[in-house]
Amino acid sequence: MARIAVIGAGMGAMSAAARLAVAGHRVTVYERSETFGGSVGRHAQGGFAFDTGPSLLHLPAVYRDLFVKTGKEPLERCVTLSQVDPASRHVFADGTSVTLPNASRSGVVTALDAALGDGAGERWGAFLDRAGDAWDRSRRPLLEEPLRPDWQVLARDPYPAPVRRRLLRPALRAGTVGEVGSWELADPRLAALFDGYALSYGLDPLHAPASAALLPYMEETFGSWYVSGGMRALAQAVYERCLSRKVEFVFGAEVARVVEKDGRAAGVELADGTVREAAHVVLGAQPRPALMPGQELWRDGDVTVQPRPGGAAGATGRFLVLLSLRGARPSDAVHRTLVHPADGAAERAAVFGGRLAAHPTVTVLRPDDPSTRPDAAHEAVTLMATVAPHGAVDWTDAALRERYADTLIDTAEAAVPGLRERVLHAEVRTPVETEAETGAAGGAVPPPALAGAGGGYLHAGNSTRVPGLLLAGGWSHPGGGPAHAGMSGTLVAGLIVEGDGFRGSQ
Repeated sequence: MARIAVIGAGMGAMSAAARLAVAGHRVTVYERSETFGGSVGRHAQGGFAFDTGPSLLHLPAVYRDLFVKTGKEPLERCVTLSQVDPASRHVFADGTSVTLPNASRSGVVTALDAALGDGAGERWGAFLDRAGDAWDRSRRPLLEEPLRPDWQVLARDPYPAPVRRRLLRPALRAGTVGEVGSWELADPRLAALFDGYALSYGLDPLHAPASAALLPYMEETFGSWYVSGGMRALAQAVYERCLSRKVEFVFGAEVARVVEKDGRAAGVELADGTVREAAHVVLGAQPRPALMPGQELWRDGDVTVQPRPGGAAGATGRFLVLLSLRGARPSDAVHRTLVHPADGAAERAAVFGGRLAAHPTVTVLRPDDPSTRPDAAHEAVTLMATVAPHGAVDWTDAALRERYADTLIDTAEAAVPGLRERVLHAEVRTPVETEAETGAAGGAVPPPALAGAGGGYLHAGNSTRVPGLLLAGGWSHPGGGPAHAGMSGTLVAGLIVEGDGFRGSQ
């Protein structure tokens, strides 16, 4: 039995902690804030409650596996999961809209044909078939195995783009999200649909590899799930599972550095100077040089966490407007609606150029959950847009925050007519609040890892060149989002328990 120190109490870190405790290790989690969950937060005010991080769960099998492997109670006995159906509604700039069913390929095809014209559904279905091929090719090394030393096998895009033959010119294949939209999907509304998936994960459609097709494929194949009480209820369940397995949590304990002894990680030093010895250290937060002064965590040629153009280092944040509304939620309201702008290129140029988008893509979330509102005569609605992080934009500017909140409310009127007249209170959250709560520089949110683009959209491997120091959570392989973070915890626990030869679940 070894003593293990875990830095941070995010979903990936807690997933690793629970698995390690079940394996017989003594695990202590050191969290800089006063609570658990990392980016999975909850804001409550006046009887209204809102998720402040992820709001839907994809690939719930990740957490089902965690609960099966760490105790007798399965996930569904600890939280209530329900499929969100319809999965989403999309409102386009030309006034057309489409509502897509949850986890139904034929239903999606039919809905797209009816809303956008014959052939639209067929093109989207063929695109998802190719995305399924990419999933089969990359699933294990991208999601289920620790990042291999020869990670370059993931540098090639697994998406099988059709060849575009041109008279007297070389043939072409779509290599980015934007090219897939223009060349394969053809209809600008279908292109906007794919762009919206990429942008919602913080990926620039102009540069993100075509393998981002895995994102709509996973959602439309495995479904979108809502946790009653919000995603915070899932974080609470994972935290309680850790406690039941004798994981110790120390809140308000910022780790100043990782202690090194004889060339390996040997514990942590807290900000107050206290040193806690450990045989292994799991870093569940964004890596920063100060944690290991004078140490290089990755060799030349390794996947690193250093920012790169268009890369996976997490260059975007989230702008939220939490709306407390008078008036009941209509029975036919859709849980998630995306309002797409007329000029997606201008939005991308602004967001990834460090500016405000005049016309952003706005996600409108309207959960049918009594715990989010004081009574049936009110409704809690969240508006979200992907934005540049703090630093590129000064998100402490009160006037700017208010103006941009108005922009989101005006845009959301296309999904919720009469929205502004119903507002009782609006709470604004920007990358500044994200940075304060998670410690991520600029309030950046890490995207999931993608294959292709020469490896530029991969994350740092779970192992480092410092023996005994491992990485879990969204800033490490296989990237951001609740499901991916949970996978990282599985990989880290496997590497500690089984050693470097661990290759993931078979």
